[in-house]
Amino acid sequence: MLKFISKTILTSVAILIAAFLLKGVEVNNTITAIIVAALLGFFNSFVRPVLIVLTIPITMITLGLFLIVINVLMVYWVTKLVPGFKVESFGWAVLFSFIVSIVSSVLERLINKFDSNQNNQQQ
Repeated sequence: MLKFISKTILTSVAILIAAFLLKGVEVNNTITAIIVAALLGFFNSFVRPVLIVLTIPITMITLGLFLIVINVLMVYWVTKLVPGFKVESFGWAVLFSFIVSIVSSVLERLINKFDSNQNNQQQ
């Protein structure tokens, strides 16, 4: 549970950064970003794998590019569920997914590096 909470907080920071950088994405406040992060985490864990399996043929034909469509679909579903979170178009949703993914990865690596440095200093 703690890992889910920390991942949600990291993702919410990434969502706020993406919304700041992209004029086609709107996140009203931090609470909205946390809710969006939690729902995206849920969709990535449970809905995305099912969609990937169901769309294997089209994903193979498009050489994996259909996975972008699946990511955009999940972002659009979250926009329908969370008031205060808006994405203007498919293109903005693609950029949003890309930036959130990169920023989340960078933040996670920084935190892991910080944790490993702290552990090394304690020993």
